[in-house]
Amino acid sequence: MDNLKVALIMLVVAHHAGQPYGGSEGWWYFKTVDSPGLGSFFAVNAAFFMSLFFMISAYFMPATFNKKGASKFLKERFQRLGIPLLIGFFIIIPLLMYTYYINFRGYPSISYWKYYISTYFGIGDQPVGWTGPSWPDMNFGHLWFIEHLLVYALLYAIFRMIIKKTLTTETKNKFPGHVTILLFTLFVAVVTFVIRIWYPIDHWVGFFGIIQTEFAHVPQYASFFILGLLAARRGWMGNIPKSLGLSWLAIGVILVLIMYSGKLSFFQKGGLTWGSLAYSVFETFLCAALCIGIIYLFYVKFNKASILFQNLSSNTFTVYVIHVPVVVILQYAFENMSMSAYVKFLLVTFFGIILCFGISHFIIGKISYLIKSYNKLKSSKMIDC
Repeated sequence: MDNLKVALIMLVVAHHAGQPYGGSEGWWYFKTVDSPGLGSFFAVNAAFFMSLFFMISAYFMPATFNKKGASKFLKERFQRLGIPLLIGFFIIIPLLMYTYYINFRGYPSISYWKYYISTYFGIGDQPVGWTGPSWPDMNFGHLWFIEHLLVYALLYAIFRMIIKKTLTTETKNKFPGHVTILLFTLFVAVVTFVIRIWYPIDHWVGFFGIIQTEFAHVPQYASFFILGLLAARRGWMGNIPKSLGLSWLAIGVILVLIMYSGKLSFFQKGGLTWGSLAYSVFETFLCAALCIGIIYLFYVKFNKASILFQNLSSNTFTVYVIHVPVVVILQYAFENMSMSAYVKFLLVTFFGIILCFGISHFIIGKISYLIKSYNKLKSSKMIDC
């Protein structure tokens, strides 16, 4: 699981590193000349990697709850997820949005403080001809994932407090068969299609006014989060039969190759159309196949612990929080260099991964260690405050 988390976070960095360079069709903090070719890369990533992240996050949740109980579990969740969320909302995202404002919106340059109050929080008039993507600018950006994890953790804690019993983990139940997986995937695909009639892909809303949500993928995220909880309770993760694991991995690879072929132009991101139905079914099967296949592959081929990957794994959460400003800075740095968009994409990805893990381990990690050491000394009354 450590190795899988490291691979996934590297893919997340690569996904955002490539946003300005062609095919994403979404909004990004940095604009440049769009080059075709990366659209399939983004589409494949979006189909499965965040669902797999939700599944992995949920997998560790029951054991943590059993160990700490409801109050300590919630306190730890609010500290671990809530604090970075607030830092991102009030510090990281405003800086990124301000940089975008002064470089790409065409308005006269204003001070950061004025932007922060009048535009980011919307305490002022909306500029004429506002280019969006929304008004006001305040948002959680890529930290929506952490926001959703916090909501899911709260709902899980409420569920556990209602049933009032300890749920054991790793009972080694038989992994679901092909028919069960097929029916589950079809059900999620149909729900996804229905949701996308009103909420197409890349359409974000503020659920309850504050939960940043792309409903088009919520059926996948929520269902795979629940699967992660069930996998922990029933011992599924390390118990995938060889034939089933290889079969679904092969299905996933075939679907990826079909996506990369570029022959699926009839797919549509939403609406009551056959193209939307086809895309919902295709994407959900791609998600299920890759999630099952990749988990099996990592348990069979990449199930060796190493100090390097254990250290990298311990930094994956921090890398997720800080990676967007890092890759945006690199995108600016490489913009005026004479090279193709694809080379820039590879360079931003490579240096982004190195810088993010380096900053997390050698700077943020050391600061966190010093704070924890200070708190331990303080609690043991070894120092006088």
